[in-house]
Amino acid sequence: MATLTVVTITLNEEANIRDCLASARWANEIIVVDSGSTDRTVEYARAFTDHVDRAPWEGYGAARNFALQHATSDWIFWLDADERVTPELAVEIQEMLRKDDERIVGYSVARRAYFLGRWIKHCGWYPSRVTRLFRRGKGKFSENRVHEQLELQGDVGILRNDLLHFTDPSLQHYFAKFNKYTSLAAEDLRESGRSFGFHDVLLRPPFTFFKMYVLKRGFLDGMQGFILCVLSSLYVFTKYIKLWEPGTHKHR
Repeated sequence: MATLTVVTITLNEEANIRDCLASARWANEIIVVDSGSTDRTVEYARAFTDHVDRAPWEGYGAARNFALQHATSDWIFWLDADERVTPELAVEIQEMLRKDDERIVGYSVARRAYFLGRWIKHCGWYPSRVTRLFRRGKGKFSENRVHEQLELQGDVGILRNDLLHFTDPSLQHYFAKFNKYTSLAAEDLRESGRSFGFHDVLLRPPFTFFKMYVLKRGFLDGMQGFILCVLSSLYVFTKYIKLWEPGTHKHR
């Protein structure tokens, strides 16, 4: 039977880390990379694994790639601190490890998000499939400052059961991340050579709302769906305004 390492990166995640790691304690190895938590994250993590490493923050992709260098199992599962592996998904992964199809280098999973007290089933958020399980040595993470991507070499299979994502239990929590993530996204755009255009703030935000709320049927998710679609359009607006702000481009 093939073996599995679960990789998690943390910063002040004491509210999440125990439930996260408890859902993955069946794995052969758990690696936690912490970037300087000042709460009890590290203490709680060490109750589940001896592999808790401290590393200076150089971005999400860099932190995950650092963890990959220390993994020893055949397969790796990337798990965020606010995510949980359901018992059904755990059984499915273990069955995959028993079969270990050599033709497959990774598996995608549908992530179901809990936003402001409701499971989001539309808005383009579900079923939003993400590739999280992959063979060691067959993949690495992009170096994006935010929304890093797993880059794989080979065929990707599908897992049937959901991964749970307990995102944003409150608006305060959402906006605490909002400023950081929009700044990082703007920096990624700038480094890619992208310049600001007025259409970025005139057209992209309303289209984001229309796509999520109407085309992706976000209206079926009630008030939480409406709020999510509005905030997502605001995220796009703010990201491009921050791209414009420094004045490192020619205004159009």
